[in-house]
Amino acid sequence: MMNFNISHANYHSFILTGIPGMPDKNPWMAFALGFLYTLTLLGNGTILAVTKVDQSLHEPMYYFLSILALTDVSLSMSTLPTMLSIFWFNAPEIAFDACITQMFFIHGFGVVESGVLVSMAFDRFVAIRNPLRYVSILTQGVIAKIGITVLARAVCVVFPVPFLIKRLPFCHSNVLSHPYCLHQDAMRLACASTRINSLYGLIIVIFTLGWDALIILFSHVLILQTVLGIASRAERFKTLNTCLSHICAVLLFYVPLIGVTMVHRFGKHLSPVVHTLMANIYLLLPPVMNPIVYSVKTKQIRRRIIQVFQRKV
Repeated sequence: MMNFNISHANYHSFILTGIPGMPDKNPWMAFALGFLYTLTLLGNGTILAVTKVDQSLHEPMYYFLSILALTDVSLSMSTLPTMLSIFWFNAPEIAFDACITQMFFIHGFGVVESGVLVSMAFDRFVAIRNPLRYVSILTQGVIAKIGITVLARAVCVVFPVPFLIKRLPFCHSNVLSHPYCLHQDAMRLACASTRINSLYGLIIVIFTLGWDALIILFSHVLILQTVLGIASRAERFKTLNTCLSHICAVLLFYVPLIGVTMVHRFGKHLSPVVHTLMANIYLLLPPVMNPIVYSVKTKQIRRRIIQVFQRKV
């Protein structure tokens, strides 16, 4: 499990943590997690299937929604293997390279989701600001290029993270705080300076997630400005209602993200249960809730889902 030399032990694996201090609760957590993952797959799978089958949903808004659903599924699948190994099979050990790989995908898909939310904000801005040219501006080719750009940005931004972690020696402990691998969690176990890791992590947060949040905020300010210029009160409400689902998706992603970042940086005195709870909410809540929000708030998707169930009945 570890190699010893004269100066220190350098671990070749990490131990993941289920519920800190409450290992007897892990079996109960297993069923809750199984339900959440099932709900994630069913919800996002339904969004993808409905969008593909219904020709009336072959519009830019629903293409971006499909990309969001794919991202949510991918993010959930990144955490699923270690979640199952801990809560279902009581096997908390993970190899160092496997941990780094999982770390790359979790952080990568997190950046992708942020980029997709920016793309969806741009979609709503074009639809409301210039409705007559909406479809001609956001063609399938343009949407594909946006998707590739979002993915490429995430890969480039997160690519250095595994190398920054791999260069560090780990000798104090190999027990992580969560049931999956995060950069900030593994970094704190190193017995060498982590200043470069901390600085790069801060740069990622500011210039990707932080910048994305500002763009989304600015786009909605412009949308609100446009909506207030509409004479009819009913039309203003109808137009704003088309943005409500996106606003909910943004809040579901950024509020837990800010929470887990604050807890990791300034909440060292807090209970380990708080750290675990915040990290789990950040990774599990958006993939579960996004399909529900869009199904409830988007009339076209809701109608199509109801039609599918009526046929089965």
